[in-house]
Amino acid sequence: MSPNKHIKVLFIGDIIGAYGRKITEELLPELMRELSPDFILANGENSAHGYGITLKIYTALMDMGIDGLAMGNHMFDKKELGREIAKFENMVKPANYPPAAPGKELLIIEKDGVKLGLLNLLGRTFMAAMDCPFRAADRVVEVIKKETNNIIVDMHAEATSEKVAMGFYLEGRVSAVLGTHTHVMTADDRVLPGGTSYISDVGMVGSQDSVIGMKRDAILKRFLT
Repeated sequence: MSPNKHIKVLFIGDIIGAYGRKITEELLPELMRELSPDFILANGENSAHGYGITLKIYTALMDMGIDGLAMGNHMFDKKELGREIAKFENMVKPANYPPAAPGKELLIIEKDGVKLGLLNLLGRTFMAAMDCPFRAADRVVEVIKKETNNIIVDMHAEATSEKVAMGFYLEGRVSAVLGTHTHVMTADDRVLPGGTSYISDVGMVGSQDSVIGMKRDAILKRFLT
């Protein structure tokens, strides 16, 4: 394939628990037939009962046809992940986790002679303290660019302002900056002047009759009490 060939990437927002996995399993084959994506990526940090991921679930998602998984602030909620991280070959951690955190900080996927890089970043506004996502992006993007200019960034963050800032910061350097974490799709999808595709949040795969994928009664009780 020509290195200038246009590629089509299907990016799936946060997959929430068993219900989200079931939706993905049922709808993904139809989307694959309809869209014929070259690569399929997803955020899997909520795929195990809403908190973290297990090896069994990771394997099931890979078997559905997903090529690469990004994570987020719930990545290590299931303790087995730290022990078996080497088995999660097509999964990336947020690159601004402390260096000692286990896992890959970038993923390069090759299919039919075309390479795609996946980078995951974690926001700091209204979230736990992490290393700087902007400096981490500088470092990892340069590494990926040694192999491909096709780069997808999953910006897993709470604040839309931080996501928008990352979009402009990486404008022209990556293919897309796609927001995850809030589970609510935003209406600001656009192509930035430098050619980078952007959206503040791609939404989730989960129950619409819920509070961001969780049982609404339990969440309402938490707010009220």
